[in-house]
Amino acid sequence: MQVALLNNLRAGRNQKRVRQVLELLRSYPEVHHVETERAGALPDAIADLARRRVDLLIVNGGDGTLQHTLTEILTNNPFERVPLIAPLRGGRANMTAMDLGAHGSSVKGLAAVLESVRRGTIAERLVWRPVLRIESATRRDVQYGMFFGAGMIRRAVALVHRVFPPGRSQGVFGAGVVTGAFLIKTAFRAKDGVLTPDKAQIFLDGEMVQRGEFRLLIASSLQRLFLKMNPFWGKERGGVRFTAMAYDAHRVGWAIPGILRGRPRAFATPEAGYTSKNSHQADLYFDCGFTVDGEIFPALPSEFVTLTADRRVTFVRA
Repeated sequence: MQVALLNNLRAGRNQKRVRQVLELLRSYPEVHHVETERAGALPDAIADLARRRVDLLIVNGGDGTLQHTLTEILTNNPFERVPLIAPLRGGRANMTAMDLGAHGSSVKGLAAVLESVRRGTIAERLVWRPVLRIESATRRDVQYGMFFGAGMIRRAVALVHRVFPPGRSQGVFGAGVVTGAFLIKTAFRAKDGVLTPDKAQIFLDGEMVQRGEFRLLIASSLQRLFLKMNPFWGKERGGVRFTAMAYDAHRVGWAIPGILRGRPRAFATPEAGYTSKNSHQADLYFDCGFTVDGEIFPALPSEFVTLTADRRVTFVRA
């Protein structure tokens, strides 16, 4: 098995952890190592890995690094066969790596994966997930990732980046603080700033979601988000787990706790402004911008975005 490590030197973890990763690699000279400091360097790096016919790609970075990697691999198809991908918890939020069960230490996670390769037990660490395909007809652009959020979610991510200093505080801690504050304000029906309702038209597998102003527009192919939240409760077989909450949804304060666990109260129905469905395709018309795995895409007027999940990737639990 040909193994490579893609190491983002500008991810959210400290330089000490980067040095520990490099020291560990000295014991595994067979592992090809590529370092990047910017997203623009990824295409050349991944093209090099494809020429080396890499079977297992270990990604040491955060959700953004993984998002750029998935987009490059699944959009341009440089590999004859998509390699196994092992995300380490080397960034700030690390939502995808945590969902896959990665070790809290990127160094220990890397060591576990490399040892499983040497022992021939890598199959015990495999995890399958569909990957969201986010196509914006307006931008003429396609992104791949594991989490999509429009409007309020995009503004909340931008706020975390502005308010909290670079590093781990921009990850789960910062996201948790901001989420908690917004949930309280949402319960009291605040509608200013980040919480300004977003106008949107939504079609899930061709069926229109009623109401035109929304507080929440999210989709994911993960089983849980940060802080173990799982705000999806659809029972269908589609790969796009989509949830929307209308601005005028009924009894928001009572509904939020159950929604965060994926166990909404009986009154949280589409008629009351709460929609969650596992769709094959979601079509959205809005002008509020969006985020994919923490990467921000600014608002554009009359944007049309289509979400599907027609690609499955075999991940490796690190």
